[in-house]
Amino acid sequence: MSTRKTLLSLAVLVVALAGHSLSAQGQTTVKAPPGAILIKGAGATFPSLLYEQWFQQYHKLRPDVVVRYEPVGSGLGVERFIGVGLEEEKLVDFGASDAAMSDAEMAKVERGVRLIPMTAGGVALAYNLPGLEGRLKLSRAAYSGIFLGKIRNWNDPVIRDCNPGLRLPKLTIAAVARSDSSGTTFALTKHLDAVSPEWRQRYGPQTVVDWPGGPMRAKGNEGVATLIKHSVGSIGYVEFGFAQKLGLETAALENKAGNYIVPSFENAMAAIASTELPDNLRVFLPDPEGPQSYPVVTLSWVLLYRNYADSKKAEVIRELIRWCLYEGQRFSSDLGYISLPPQIVAKAAAALSAIGP
Repeated sequence: MSTRKTLLSLAVLVVALAGHSLSAQGQTTVKAPPGAILIKGAGATFPSLLYEQWFQQYHKLRPDVVVRYEPVGSGLGVERFIGVGLEEEKLVDFGASDAAMSDAEMAKVERGVRLIPMTAGGVALAYNLPGLEGRLKLSRAAYSGIFLGKIRNWNDPVIRDCNPGLRLPKLTIAAVARSDSSGTTFALTKHLDAVSPEWRQRYGPQTVVDWPGGPMRAKGNEGVATLIKHSVGSIGYVEFGFAQKLGLETAALENKAGNYIVPSFENAMAAIASTELPDNLRVFLPDPEGPQSYPVVTLSWVLLYRNYADSKKAEVIRELIRWCLYEGQRFSSDLGYISLPPQIVAKAAAALSAIGP
């Protein structure tokens, strides 16, 4: 069997296992005691490791509040939040997305929308090259070329040029991409749109991409990370915390200043430290300034209704989100996320006053 067929067969198995892992482990399954307030959310997989921690910790403080979050991807999260035509069990009290919501999407929500930034992180390019003696560096031309399907071998001259002295294998590159509608995909393609004229002309920023070159595909950040871990010669994009969780190697990427920057809490924080939010709290950082800034970063938002029919639930949701914005940030760095800078926290917390019955 060819290497390509072997990888594709393995992809089917790994994606199936990863999907089971997400459904079994990716949402809080605390039983709601009698009289408890149940809050349902769904959306981005990017912040799901942090959200799971937050909601478990909050339940310890408030046993009468149970939050169940399904990491179904940003696209489905927005769809469930809008809720048009969905059956009752699919409806949610909040959504989550790394691509925020467009004005057109928000116009579909009769109860009104408030976007609240909750966390931020770096999108790492994780790879599986056993025996490589040193960290892989990728220039803008190199990683753009890989995702455009133009660079297909690990010993391509473009990759060799930014890795002098590193013995790269004569091995086909097996790219891995998201199969679902994804805010992580949006963050990466928003960056590619900023740095690659060819990407901008052909694709632009998208949550779902008809990827050139026929990459392997997986659902969710955990699915992509798992597929990379089990596929020699692979490279794909995942939230940094998922790469950490599975012990994946991650590439140092060339930033706007021309420096090769590893994905880390400190370098991602450098990229967003001076960010000022507009009044709608929606901002993107496609190509951050600064010599130490990691180049692919994104904020991640929860999507709240301005008006909730149940005044008690509205009050609990405000208290929950406020706790996540302040006390909850201390869990961020251990899981590979960025604690939001004070100026973002303050503006996000102020926006909660608009949430009510």
